[in-house]
Formats: sequence, structure tokens, C-alpha cells
Amino acid sequence: MSSEETAPSTKATPEDDGMTWWYRWICKIAGVLGGISCAVSGVWNCVTVNPLNIAAGVWMVLNAFVLFLCEVPFCCQFIEFANAVAARADKFKPWQKAFFYCGMALFPVFLSFSFTTLFGNAIAFATGVLYGLASLGKKGDAVTYARLQHQKQGDEERMTGTTNGAPE
Repeated sequence: MSSEETAPSTKATPEDDGMTWWYRWICKIAGVLGGISCAVSGVWNCVTVNPLNIAAGVWMVLNAFVLFLCEVPFCCQFIEFANAVAARADKFKPWQKAFFYCGMALFPVFLSFSFTTLFGNAIAFATGVLYGLASLGKKGDAVTYARLQHQKQGDEERMTGTTNGAPE
């Protein structure tokens, strides 16, 4: 075995982002549902004569394609680069995915504000929100929080030179 094989891997895996397996599945399922709603609403939005509605509909179908490509690449088996794109998307941090998905979902709404664009992109936007919540991290426990508060109170007392409200 070479030294390259025995050295521990320093590459960040998607498991290192602090997301549990079930939350990761919720995000993936939301991405699939968001892709479906974007695709259906995008096609429906294209059935018009208004060019802004058509542009918003095409963008929504593109959003659906990107969501499927990043979240469930096995749905895009006929595309050669699907696995490479999905592997790269899995390396993104949750806040980067949140920013990307929310931005993708907001663009058609700004382009053509209607019920179709609003509700069609709602689940895709919710996927971005779920990834954004994942980037905040886990909730702290009460013991650690109380210890930090006590330490902060002690630091403030030392800075002001008082203990229990009486000057030293």
C-alpha cells in the first residue's frame, strides 16, 4: 500500500455538513416535488401569447430540470453528464444550495407574477429554505447554553469590576 492509500481522506463529504440522513431525504423529496410542480406549472404557463409568461414558463421547466439533475440524477439516466453534475452539487454546502434554489425559484416570479408562477415555484423555494435551515446547524442543548450564559455573566462582571451588584 502506498502512502496515498493509507493517508486519511481530507476531502469534505456530504455527510460532514451536519445533516441527518432523514433530513437529507426530506430535502431530496422536496426537490423532487419542487421539480414536478415547476415542470407542470411551467408547461401550463407556456400556453399563452404573452412573451413574459412564456419566458417564465421556460425558466420553470429549466428549474425542474436542474432540480432533477442535482437531487435525483437517476431520473436523468439518458444524460451522460448527470452523475458528474450531481456529484458536484453534493459537494456544495447547504447554504450554497439554499441560495441557488431560492434564486432559481424567485426569478420566474419576478419575470411574470401570476398564480401559476407563484405556486409552481413554491415547493422549489421551500427546498431552498430547507437547505438554508440545514446550514444553520443543530440546535444546542440547554446545559451548554447555560454554561455559556454563566461564562458571559462572569466576563461582564470582571469588565465592570463588580460582583453581585456591589463594587469591589
